[in-house]
Parts: sequence; C-alpha cells; structure tokens
Amino acid sequence: MAVDYAALKAGGFMRQKQKDTFSMRLRVVGGTVTVKQLETIAAVAKKYGEDYVHLTSRQGVEIPFIKLEDIDSVKAELAEGGVQSGVCGPRVRTVTACQGGRCCPSGCIDALEIAVALDERYFGRQLPHKFKFGVTGCQNNCLKAEENDVGVKGGLTVAWNPDSCIFCGVCEKVCRGNAITITGDRIELDTDKCNHCGRCVKSCPSGAWEGKSGYILSFGGTFGNCIQKGAELLPIIEDEETLFRVTDAAVEFFAEFADRGERFAKTIERIGWDKLQERLEVAYRG
Repeated sequence: MAVDYAALKAGGFMRQKQKDTFSMRLRVVGGTVTVKQLETIAAVAKKYGEDYVHLTSRQGVEIPFIKLEDIDSVKAELAEGGVQSGVCGPRVRTVTACQGGRCCPSGCIDALEIAVALDERYFGRQLPHKFKFGVTGCQNNCLKAEENDVGVKGGLTVAWNPDSCIFCGVCEKVCRGNAITITGDRIELDTDKCNHCGRCVKSCPSGAWEGKSGYILSFGGTFGNCIQKGAELLPIIEDEETLFRVTDAAVEFFAEFADRGERFAKTIERIGWDKLQERLEVAYRG
C-alpha cells in the first residue's frame, strides 16, 4: 500500500532517516502542557517510541522513533489523554509564548491567553509557506518576538499622575531608555524614547505612574538559514479586537501575494513594505 508521506508530514509526522520511522510533533500551545497530557505523552513514548521525548526550540514536544504501523494507535492513545498532533509544512504553526503577566512580575499582558486565541484563530491554516506567531509578555522579550513572521510583545502605555508623586526618583533610575526626566516638581516623559516596558509603573512606590496594557507587533521576522528581525510598523495596540484585525490583515496579505515556498519577509520585500503598512494601517483604524 502506498504511503502518503505528505499527509503524514502535514499531520505532524516527520520522516526519520530510519526506514518507516517518524518523529511525531505534538501540538503545544504557548509552551504549556497539563499533567494529564504529560502522563499520556510519557506512556506513548514508552510504549511506541524509545522511552524519551525531544523538546524543540519552539516549545514543542516530539516523540521520536514511531513506526509506520503504529501511527493510528499512537494518535488514538494520545487523543484519549487530550494530546493533539502538531503540523509541519506550509501552514500556520503552533503559537509559542512565555508565561507573561499571569506569573511573571515583568509581564504586561497574559501572553498565554493571547497565544491560545491566536492558535484557535489560525492554527493549521494552509499558506504558501510556514507562518509563525510568537507572543512575549514584555520588553525583556524572552520569546524573541521579532524572530517570528508576526511577533506580539506586551507593553504599557504610561501616564504620570503628579498628585500621587513623592518625587523619589525611582522611575528615572529604572527607565532604561532615558525617557523620564525629573526637573524640580515636574516629571517629563519623552514618548519617542519610551518603549512601553512599564518599569516605571511596576517600580513606583506611590502609584504615581499608571499603565494601560497593549500589544506591540512586529512583522517579517525569520530565523534559520536566513535571519531577519521583524519590523514594528504600527503604534502600540490597546485592545484585542484591533489586534486580531491587524493579524488577520497580515495573514491575508501573505496568502494573497506570496509565491509558493516564499517566507513572509521575502514576500514583503518583493511586494513592498509600504503596501503591507497600508493594509495594516487600514486594519488598525478599523
């Protein structure tokens, strides 16, 4: 019987150099796996693999050494434990994320929540080439958002309330962009220098700095054989509705203009950054 290797690859089964043997990629959204899923993965790796798993560079889990004849059994047993297969090939990959504000003191957004929403919206969509989203909670950028086709970074739009300020100078000291200057009984914020890190808000002992969470997006990042840092083309986005309009516009731009086998960055370069920005700004304005 003929084996449809393309279909197997699309479903997360990557051929190994050993004959009729595969490394199975699992769907891990935002780097989060439940205990029940871990137990299921361990049992399947022990029964059908070689008693170990591989953790990929993009927070994924792979079970190597799955035999061709065991694939249906593997999928069934994983499904019983709530584990789904990942995807490979020219489609939207599983979204990666740090833990963000739900756990991390530096987090400006709940990165996992956004990763799950993006994954539900786009996962597995067929496109001219692979397409990756990454979500990081703050400017510490643990997830390296700019390495993704679309990166999402948490940030705060900050404002100073003079009535609550005790002029301790902490905000000026912690601002790594030198955006804050204290002069007498005034504090000046240089918005051109502010990178929305929120360190002023998080360190202020009197609550004089207030911050509104938002999303800083980058576009056209790649890693691997061709490395390119994604570019920020829009102001910080302050609501999820606008966020998803903009990510929709980016994905649709790629779907419309990309040649087969061409990454998003190359498509943008060929069609024009100005053309992409026009589309994104329309989506941003709603």
